[in-house]
Amino acid sequence: MTIRLHRGLALAALALVLASCGGRQPLKPIEGQRLPAVPVGAATAPTAQDLTTPSTQARPERNVELLTQSRQRSDDEFDLPPERDPQ
Repeated sequence: MTIRLHRGLALAALALVLASCGGRQPLKPIEGQRLPAVPVGAATAPTAQDLTTPSTQARPERNVELLTQSRQRSDDEFDLPPERDPQ
């Protein structure tokens, strides 16, 4: 029983190692397939790097200094309680 367990663990570890060692190569289109069409108004077609890089709108930069302008709130003259007898 323990031999089967050890073999199973070894096989799982081998599969994990093989799955995690993917190569990092530039993307290329598959042979016989066309690249995406050139967008309207663009001079050239986007490259694979252009298509996989998120825009600043998709991944905005974070501002970590949120409390640099903190100060006491002033009274709001329009913050009134609700009317007792609404019309």
